[in-house]
Amino acid sequence: MSELKNMIDQVAREKGLDREILIATLEEAMRSAARRKLGSRVEVDVAYNEELGEVEIFEFKEVVEEVTDPETQISLEEALKLDPECQVGDELGVKVDTSEFGRIAAQSAKQVIIQRMKDAERDIIYEDYKDRKGEIINGIVQRFDKGNIIVNLGRTEAILPNKEQVPREGYRPGDRIRAYVLDVKRISRGPQIILSRTHPGFIQALFELEVPEIAEGIVTIEGIAREPGSRTKVGVSSRDRDVDPVGACVGMKGSRVQAVVQELRGEKIDIIAYDPDPAKYVVNALAPAEISRVIVDEVNRSMEVIVADEMLSLAIGRRGQNVRLASKLTGWRIDVKSESKYSEALRAGYRSLLDVVGVGEVRADVLFQAGYGSAEALAEADPAELATIPGVSEDKALQLIADAKRYLEEKAAAEAEAETEAASEAQSEAETGGEGETAAETAPEGQAGQESDQSQAEVQPEAAESGASVSQEAEAGAEAPEAAEEQAASPSEEAEESAAEKAGQPEAPASSAEPPEPEREEA
Repeated sequence: MSELKNMIDQVAREKGLDREILIATLEEAMRSAARRKLGSRVEVDVAYNEELGEVEIFEFKEVVEEVTDPETQISLEEALKLDPECQVGDELGVKVDTSEFGRIAAQSAKQVIIQRMKDAERDIIYEDYKDRKGEIINGIVQRFDKGNIIVNLGRTEAILPNKEQVPREGYRPGDRIRAYVLDVKRISRGPQIILSRTHPGFIQALFELEVPEIAEGIVTIEGIAREPGSRTKVGVSSRDRDVDPVGACVGMKGSRVQAVVQELRGEKIDIIAYDPDPAKYVVNALAPAEISRVIVDEVNRSMEVIVADEMLSLAIGRRGQNVRLASKLTGWRIDVKSESKYSEALRAGYRSLLDVVGVGEVRADVLFQAGYGSAEALAEADPAELATIPGVSEDKALQLIADAKRYLEEKAAAEAEAETEAASEAQSEAETGGEGETAAETAPEGQAGQESDQSQAEVQPEAAESGASVSQEAEAGAEAPEAAEEQAASPSEEAEESAAEKAGQPEAPASSAEPPEPEREEA
């Protein structure tokens, strides 16, 4: 076996290149060297001889009686020496002695071989990694470049951009790292492999490695909401009723999910049971908080979630993280309210309906049950939809909407006037306080000191009482709205009694202004 043949086999093994690619590259390099030596007008043919283990170069010339162009023609006399059967007009191939090639031609052939080998190696690397998008890959941290981490994958390098790194994770050269193959690009310098440790697909790929049911397709990951380095919510479902998707992902004593948590360096993971009913899915996503009711607005794709007062902070989470991740996971806008605020809002809305001209208790109950729980909702109602309520004609619907808008305008004007009066009173008090200050300055020092001590002594109990009132209000919960309701109801009762006495009619029963329970979708 020749030396050239041994070299081709050795390079093919070391570089992982196809042997045929190396032979084609070698032939191209020798063709380039031959044209440099013999001229560009010469027709040459290059072929690798497997038996001899060498590259053969043939120069083709036309057989003529008299040579006028030595580069492309050969005389019949010379041709007969090489091939006794040739005739004038034939193309005769003459083998070229490659040892006659000069140093420049040999250097050119070498450069072509090196360049073609690099291109072939890049193509092979690109072909190997282009189908590995979405997989997890292992590597070693090699160096840092402007905040990016260069990872050695063995045959090539990959880049972990700064924006794809978890903020609280730190690495040093030589550390082993696992990352998600985000993209593979082909650029002039070769394939560029981009990695990520923040992409939600990294979580899915880790669970596919740890949970056989996910890899087999029995358990499906329906959605992932992640804040890298802090918390992740994963929604899972199962095609087999006998397989619990949450239990399969958690594993025996939490072994499977803990393996994922360790890889993410302590990031918290919540496994959520997926439900085709959006309201139930939202309830599951807000766990461990217990939900009292859910009001769904399909038009705006939003939900109003009501929780017990003591569960409010748990449902919202630290800095709103729990409800924010739940919203991102389910794709619905979520508004969390406590039961006390929700009940007070219902009562306030019902009372605003009663304040609209032409709306009595019976009609307020009907509107409330139909979903128009406040004067604002009535003012924004669609006349056609409002007319579908029993007892409400199209003309009456338009009249109710107009009355509601008039009521809101009058209310806004009254509030603006009250704010103006309050501002004027505050200004006059400030001026009066300034005069008192001047008088205090002219008073003897002892007297001023006594008044100052006395005022401080009076402020402290007031502050203590205000602190106590806040805590008492927090303990009272929903009792305050009921008291406010009774106070709001008492003037209307007196007005009804006086009207009944003037008209000589029997006394009307007192109204409670208690809103009926709305018929809304709950979960």
